[in-house]
Amino acid sequence: MPTIVVDVMPKAELLDPQGKAVAGALQRLGVSEFNGVRIGKRFELTVDGEVGEDTLAAARRIADEILSNSVIEDVVGIEVVE
Repeated sequence: MPTIVVDVMPKAELLDPQGKAVAGALQRLGVSEFNGVRIGKRFELTVDGEVGEDTLAAARRIADEILSNSVIEDVVGIEVVE
């Protein structure tokens, strides 16, 4: 069964308190290779049958209207995984 994966991230210009907390924890653990962390959401939409243009269009629509809050988040990726 194919799956449509939707990735949603906080807008770049907004503070990400969860990411900031994880970045602080990494520093406390002595992991200094990373200078920032941003935390987002991943949705997996399972599809029965083929994924056509209509199905992808529906996934884009619900990603914009339901899965993300357009005021504070961006949909950064939609892909089909077999």
